[in-house]
Amino acid sequence: MKESQSDSVELQSVAVNKDEKLPKLNQKVQKQGELYRDLFVEALDGIIFWSSEKGIVEANKSACRIFESSEEELKNKKIEDFIYSKSSKSIRVLNEMYNKDSIRDELVFLMPNGQKKILEFTTKLHSINDHHMTIFRNVTERYEMEQELRERERKFRSIFEGTLEGLLLWNDQFEIVDVNPAGKKLFRGYKEELVGHSLLEILEKNQVSRDEIEEHLKELDLNGHAAGILSITLEKGVPLNVEYSTKKNVFSNLNLSTFRDITDKLQIEEHLRKSDTLSVVGQLAAGIAHEIRNPMTALKGFIQLLEDTIADDHSMYFGVIKTELNRIDSIINEFLVLAKPQATKYLEKDIVQIMRETIELLRPQAVLHNVQFQLELENHIPPIYCEPNQLKKVFINIIKNAIEVMSSGGYIYISMKEEEGYIYISIQDEGEGIGSELLQKLGEPFYTTKEKGTGLGLMVSYRIIDDHKGKIEVESEKGKGTTFHIKLPIKK
Repeated sequence: MKESQSDSVELQSVAVNKDEKLPKLNQKVQKQGELYRDLFVEALDGIIFWSSEKGIVEANKSACRIFESSEEELKNKKIEDFIYSKSSKSIRVLNEMYNKDSIRDELVFLMPNGQKKILEFTTKLHSINDHHMTIFRNVTERYEMEQELRERERKFRSIFEGTLEGLLLWNDQFEIVDVNPAGKKLFRGYKEELVGHSLLEILEKNQVSRDEIEEHLKELDLNGHAAGILSITLEKGVPLNVEYSTKKNVFSNLNLSTFRDITDKLQIEEHLRKSDTLSVVGQLAAGIAHEIRNPMTALKGFIQLLEDTIADDHSMYFGVIKTELNRIDSIINEFLVLAKPQATKYLEKDIVQIMRETIELLRPQAVLHNVQFQLELENHIPPIYCEPNQLKKVFINIIKNAIEVMSSGGYIYISMKEEEGYIYISIQDEGEGIGSELLQKLGEPFYTTKEKGTGLGLMVSYRIIDDHKGKIEVESEKGKGTTFHIKLPIKK
């Protein structure tokens, strides 16, 4: 009796233990189901289970998307059915797939809708229940991007090697990474003498000053690009004028510098400038012959009268002689400014003071013509590098012309302002103005609107402003006066 009671208690205990284990078992099954769903069903890569006899037995959603088919359409088909080309590579890969425990490779697959895809895959034999597993990933887009990148690199290399300008690629440590044939030729070196070496050391070796280099780098950091002209001297003492342009971080933290030898170009420009000067001298000589002929004729005539007559009062003749001699002197002085190279020394000067001195110099003449000045200045006009006497000559020529064209008097408006590294000067009169057809001829040799003018004053003014790397523009309209606009750089 006691033994039967003991057995009953043990049976009840077993029943209780089973009841307690059942929920835990259910939880375990549920977790395994979730894990299966996460690893297989919802995986981003395509996963296919297959056997050698039955073909594909199961495929997840990603595999269906990759193969453009439903799971039912994939079942019982073999992976080799989708391989595009039966090439030697594909045959080798298939043999390895069936015989090796695991392989990793990529092939071109043909989808049922005719689309070709490059698939990277990993196969593991006998992974689950004697079924084999293959994981697929579509790398078509990556492959196309790699192809495009290789094509771009090929084009870049072709342009880099073939361009006529010297190209240097260098990193943020100033180490030269690559140089094209034109760059090697420019610096008279071999590729191994440049690549891997410091760009700064090479420039200094070619006698480029540290100040120039630092100014270039400062502009590069500020704007992302910089350009200019360098005067370099190669090791063998060969001087070169090099036009350069640098762009920061063109790709992969590399900077690109372009160098072009413009030594010949500058020499040609210098020859052209001299030729232009000779041409101007020729025009001047022709004009001066005419200009000098008249006063010389008068001189000869009055001298002849002085010799042939015995009049007591010869003052009138001497007066005419003095006037004509002054005229000759004025013409010759203007001629010399154009024909003879001038030794110019640029100094930092107050341009406002130069203008004020010019106005005071011409004020007596302005009073005689009933002309008044109105000077308008912006605050803090900075000094500029210039040749003060030459600028004063320009201001005198333009303001004096303005006074002389205002026969009935009036105002001359002078303004000055600073903007973006330049000084802008405006000189406006209230004269009769100049027609558009005549305006274009201003500054040409011996073109003038004045009865006794030579036209050399304006020509000299244009030359001086051009030497200062500035510009003169004239604005005029008949009956509304004329305005001269002068633009001068502040820096030397």
